[in-house]
Amino acid sequence: MKPTTRLWTAQIVLAALFLFAGITKLLMPAAALEAQAHLPAAFLKFIGVCETLGAIGLIVPSLTRIRVELTPIAAAGLVIIMTGATVITIAQGPMAGAIVPALVGTIAAYVARGRWDDGVYISVEHSSSYEG
Repeated sequence: MKPTTRLWTAQIVLAALFLFAGITKLLMPAAALEAQAHLPAAFLKFIGVCETLGAIGLIVPSLTRIRVELTPIAAAGLVIIMTGATVITIAQGPMAGAIVPALVGTIAAYVARGRWDDGVYISVEHSSSYEG
């Protein structure tokens, strides 16, 4: 399988996962969210918005070829969310439960690195007018 195919597969799987998780958090009643995660409902709703936007950011820019530099940024944001999820899971319960968020975060890091390394997103221009 080509690296591009692996990246697209990872992006699609992650987008589906985060879209489902984000929309679920947004639609679930606040009391049910708080009971499940032992965190404030407003914070979990915010995470739901971030997950939904991150899922969109994984697919839409690359698919439309508009603002493609947003794809690795979206993936990096999801890495941050999954790092927090891993830490919270370890703090609240058995360490075995932290395997899933850690794995999802690792896959998101793979997408962030792979899409950043595509070279399409690196367009740093050096100005020769700087005298310092």
